[in-house]
Amino acid sequence: MKKTLLALAVMATGAALPAAAQDAGQINVICSVQAEWCNLMQTVYSRTTGVKVNMSLKGSGEALAQLIAEKANPKTDLWFGGTGDPHLQAAEQDLTLEYKSASLPQLHAWAQQQAAQSKFRTVGIYSGPLGFGYNPELLAKKKLPLPKTWNDLLKPEYKGEIQVANPASSGTAYTMVATLVQLMGEDKAFDYMKKLHRNISQYTRSGTAPIKAVARGETSVSISFVHDGPGEKMQGFPVETITPSDGTGAEIGSMSLIKGARNLEAAKKFYEWSLTASAQEMGAAAKQFQLPSNKSAKVDPRVPDFKKIKFIDYDYAKYGSSAERRRLIGKWEKDVNSLPR
Repeated sequence: MKKTLLALAVMATGAALPAAAQDAGQINVICSVQAEWCNLMQTVYSRTTGVKVNMSLKGSGEALAQLIAEKANPKTDLWFGGTGDPHLQAAEQDLTLEYKSASLPQLHAWAQQQAAQSKFRTVGIYSGPLGFGYNPELLAKKKLPLPKTWNDLLKPEYKGEIQVANPASSGTAYTMVATLVQLMGEDKAFDYMKKLHRNISQYTRSGTAPIKAVARGETSVSISFVHDGPGEKMQGFPVETITPSDGTGAEIGSMSLIKGARNLEAAKKFYEWSLTASAQEMGAAAKQFQLPSNKSAKVDPRVPDFKKIKFIDYDYAKYGSSAERRRLIGKWEKDVNSLPR
């Protein structure tokens, strides 16, 4: 199956295999999407161009921390994927390079807006809504109701039944914090998160871990990006997703070139390739169901229907700023994570 998938992906790029692959150079990429997608892109790009892709898998919060730590001596050339807020923060901190792709007009308006807000130091490559994952078998066994709103998660019967990531390490969880603040107002949002804390069994390191735990019957409900659900379901796990009817936010997954990149020209070529429709369709090929930013990319039917979701007017510029992220995460650590459960 994997070989077939790879063969199809290689054919989709329309590129011929190079005769002297070892001479084509290398790039160092931090990849903040799920491992199967990262690995597929790495393999296809290497086989079709001969460029060696050194891929490091990290959540977007961890990726930003690494880039900050490496600022004086960058070891990364390109950062692919993960929530857009940390990419905007990297741009603000002068960690990334201004680069205006000729492919920008081919992208959806939200992807172009992400680029413009960062002064062209990042670009949107996909989008996906925040919501809940749930295990219908566990809900039935434990006689738990289906959560349909944010407030439903506060019900006492959910105590110890919910997982979400830690916003200090996960862009998914930071999107949750920023979404709740915009939806409810800051004071009410933090009161809400304090109450929610009582029902959380674990704050995971990565944003995808909670929905994987739901799929495997380790917890009943997760706060996750809903596009992470179909891939688990395709593997035979009992998992469904829903977006809260009272409103939710969405990530704009992004891509950035790193300032001081050692393999800049090779990284630019990977960047341009990543914006093509065929490259973006690899997300669905790897069982990842975000909405691609290239308007010509085929949209898999399992991608969430954005027209049926109630979205808040998410302020990416404000909540993508370093000061706001630092302040909100600090407040969450002090006022929420320090509480007993």
